[in-house]
Amino acid sequence: MSLFTDFNLLPSLQASLAEKGLTTPTEIQDRAIPLLLEEHSVIGISETGSGKTLAYALPILHSLKSMEMRDRRITIESAPRACVVVPTRELGEQVTRVFKLFTHTTRLRVRSILGGSTLDLAKRNIQGQFEILVATPGRLVKLLDRGLIHLSDVRTLVFDEVDQMLDPGFLPGANQIIGACPEVLQMALFSATINPAVQSLIHQRFKNAEVIRSEGSHHLVPTLTTQNLPVINGKRYPILESLLTQKRANGTLIFTNTREQCDKLAQELSKNGHSCVIYRGEMDPTERRKNLKDFREGKVNLLLATDLASRGLDIELVGRVINYHLPQQIENYIHRVGRTARAGRQGLVINLVTERDQEFIKKLATMTQKPEKRIRTP
Repeated sequence: MSLFTDFNLLPSLQASLAEKGLTTPTEIQDRAIPLLLEEHSVIGISETGSGKTLAYALPILHSLKSMEMRDRRITIESAPRACVVVPTRELGEQVTRVFKLFTHTTRLRVRSILGGSTLDLAKRNIQGQFEILVATPGRLVKLLDRGLIHLSDVRTLVFDEVDQMLDPGFLPGANQIIGACPEVLQMALFSATINPAVQSLIHQRFKNAEVIRSEGSHHLVPTLTTQNLPVINGKRYPILESLLTQKRANGTLIFTNTREQCDKLAQELSKNGHSCVIYRGEMDPTERRKNLKDFREGKVNLLLATDLASRGLDIELVGRVINYHLPQQIENYIHRVGRTARAGRQGLVINLVTERDQEFIKKLATMTQKPEKRIRTP
């Protein structure tokens, strides 16, 4: 395994890494960073919590600062040289924070235009000259259509959570964004999972990209303990009540499949004296951000969520994930349980399993790297 000092990164980036105590790259960083530094396009598939953001952020910062040092400074307003596209506002905020950890030494400018904020704020954010843009696709497409942002000078385009970015809902926007960039373009596509349909599309569209799969991709991390609890006659809530009496050092993230299920469970928990907050689509973005902030800071220990919270969010205080309703897709399950047991830490996932879930559980058994615990509920 390499050290960060083995990479040909600028001294300012090396100094920032040392200051933050980052010495040894993760597997995806070790394999992706050299390729991106050599201007290859990369498809990186790696387990959740493996440091994918830093794997593309460091090469982007190195490349853009190197251009500036060669007297090739930004001269056009509202025309970044790197663009990172993410599916959700919260992931965009997180990616922006990672970049800004290093920009105080590299002196590069990072701007964001994210769904949930006003269009006026987005317009202000992209005024003037800056190097790096972090955006959600809907907001970026709107600004492209109005001629307020230009991607004609983009050298590197990143799709974070690419399997979601290239699904039917996001695909038209993704195609428009790619079309607004130069033909000669470095692409960096990252995700924890790639389903077969998206994999086929990636190979059609990005034939020259180097594909990197970490050893842990499409598998559960070894620090994750799994418990499957049988649900009898559809009675889930008593099982959850029993679980919540088992106190955990860190927060509990509870997943449901729909917004309606999320709201109904929140009402039931509140009625029974459990303090909780919600994180789902179709709610006020300010409230959703506050709820996530309160959970991150440990002010509340229960976060109820749909799959909106399953992707990309790095939350330190998730000691346990409970699948109150199991998802239908293995990919969604991998993203959900990836909210715990991150970066080598221990974590626990508890699945409430009905008869209809048995086939899904059999599929999961092939991915489990630790012996599964079978527990009978009273």
